[in-house]
Amino acid sequence: MAKSEKRKGKWNDRFRLAIFNDTTFEELWRVRLSKVNALLAAALLLVLTLAVNTSLIAFTNLREFIPGYPDVEMRRNILMNAIMLDSLEHELEIRDKYFRDLNDVISGRQPIGSVAMRDSTRDYSNIEFRKSSEDSLFRARVEQEEKYSLSALPEQSERGSQQGTNLANIHFFPPVKGIISSNFDARTRHYATDIVTQPKAVVSSTLEGTVIMTGWTMETGFVIAIQHANNLISVYKHNARLLKDMGDRVWAGEAISIVGDSGELYTSGPHLHFELWHNGVALDPAQYIYF
Repeated sequence: MAKSEKRKGKWNDRFRLAIFNDTTFEELWRVRLSKVNALLAAALLLVLTLAVNTSLIAFTNLREFIPGYPDVEMRRNILMNAIMLDSLEHELEIRDKYFRDLNDVISGRQPIGSVAMRDSTRDYSNIEFRKSSEDSLFRARVEQEEKYSLSALPEQSERGSQQGTNLANIHFFPPVKGIISSNFDARTRHYATDIVTQPKAVVSSTLEGTVIMTGWTMETGFVIAIQHANNLISVYKHNARLLKDMGDRVWAGEAISIVGDSGELYTSGPHLHFELWHNGVALDPAQYIYF
């Protein structure tokens, strides 16, 4: 009993903390505390310190000094990268869908999602299609406008295709504008027209068609050949650079290459070696194209 009272007395004992003037021994400040009060005061001070530090770190820029915590610029970059990644995923989904639909069309299948829902509330069996006067007038106007089109190729019947195509009715787009340095000459096996033009000039397709060959040879350098309608083929040689790949669809006047001086043989400077073939027979381009 005496020991417990003694321990209780130690906890209840009061202590005085005082500050004195060293010269006059005047008491300037004092506080009286017991052990319990001292522990409570220390705990309260610790809680206040933690609360202040937490507030400073959470609501001020001091948190950026913590190792590993991103600064404002880094957080902005992270946010922008997340937005760009989301946009990239969307573009990839669109591209994949395009390739799937293209594969379905080539394979003869109907693309997924392109099936139109039929309205079951309507009866389509009794629909009659009649030509209106407005439609006839519109067709006549279009035919009249296309009658004098230089770029349109005339439609041919089976008889006309067997007899051959009248090349005089086809409008050839000049691949380049320049000076003819070497003419077509079948006797010397020079089946082309050489045109000297400005260096790095753009070479254009003479007609609409499909690129059937691209490559490089030691004799003629970079070469590109295009298949056109009516069994016409145009060939462009000694290019500095090709702008189209094999299988590309090109239009009349569209850029396909850059004039150059490639090839180790048959070239003495930047120019275009232009060939025109019809049904396997070489033609003189100067008879159909004004360079």
